Amino acid sequence: MIRDPESFAALQDTLRRFVRERLVPHEQALSDNDEVPTDVLAEMRALGLFGLSIPEEYGGLGLTMEEEVLAVLELGRTSPAFRSIFGTNVGIGSQGLVMAGTAQQKAAWLPLLASGEVIASFALTEPGAGSDAAALGTRAQRDGEHYVLTGTKRFITNAPEAGLFTVMARTGGKGAGGISAFLVEAGTPGLSVGAADRKMGQRGAHTADVILDACRVPATNRLGDEGEGFRIAMRVLDKGRLHIAALCTAVAERMLNDALVYALERRQFGERVAEFQLVQALLADSQAECLAARSMVLATARRRDTGEQVAVDASCCKLFCSEMCGRVADRAVQVFGGAGYVADSGIERFYRDVRLFRIYEGTSQIQQLVIARGMIRAMEAEQ
Repeated sequence: MIRDPESFAALQDTLRRFVRERLVPHEQALSDNDEVPTDVLAEMRALGLFGLSIPEEYGGLGLTMEEEVLAVLELGRTSPAFRSIFGTNVGIGSQGLVMAGTAQQKAAWLPLLASGEVIASFALTEPGAGSDAAALGTRAQRDGEHYVLTGTKRFITNAPEAGLFTVMARTGGKGAGGISAFLVEAGTPGLSVGAADRKMGQRGAHTADVILDACRVPATNRLGDEGEGFRIAMRVLDKGRLHIAALCTAVAERMLNDALVYALERRQFGERVAEFQLVQALLADSQAECLAARSMVLATARRRDTGEQVAVDASCCKLFCSEMCGRVADRAVQVFGGAGYVADSGIERFYRDVRLFRIYEGTSQIQQLVIARGMIRAMEAEQ
């Protein structure tokens, strides 16, 4: 639901120009230097990008889900690593606080997250618990007015830059019901961050291990009640999957545009490559899939804004859009031909960058399980 169409249209225009004039020209520098330029980062903070989804009372823009999706459809038309630096503050790094934080927790952290003064990180995945998040082994032992956290988290986005970690740890027995969530400030004794991972793509977006070695956290830093951590994580991920689906769609649209421009410029056999029917098929299939992706994400976002339960549909969006983005990337490289395979080509970088979309925030296979199990439960409820 767009609450103020005129103001939101102005925001969209601002984001569109920011991507075109500031982010796209820095794409190669981002990749070469493995970091977002400091002046660009400052502009992101000034534009309010770190607080897109954080309520206005805490300094954020307080966008609805539909508005957030539309914003990401603009912001995603560039290297996805740019979005990654503020993406955790918008999504999994802040939304647990928004959904389950106490008044004191919200007042202490949300303004800092909204301004970008503090970068958030969400620590769920472990060496032995990835897709099977309920199997995590990090322990949180109650000790008076504190919890003592011990364990290792893996592939944690923005961990090297983070000032606040939302850590999932086991306070009870086996399974999802024994997991609790904790807010852990960077610099807390016992918390350390490993070296940044060397990844296939998305240079400039950093992940690393987070090590908790008898890390003492005040009990007041627990997010929600004991045993609510997994439920909080799943609620956060449902919203995040719509955000990522919009990102996949935006990047696919950018790659398709670049492929079309190249096909109109490149000539073979005395004709523009765009005149060849087999190339047109690659372009047409990509356009159809991009339209389908955009439509389903916006429709699901609007339904979420009305209060409907969209967990299954959010997984449908994440599954379809991430897989679609991979197909568009492959077709775009094919349109570019040899030029698409060399490192000087932006499409080669995008091809590597988007491979991650089918893995993080729930692999495609996990989305399939979520969707099928949701279908089964819905059918059984009707019988």
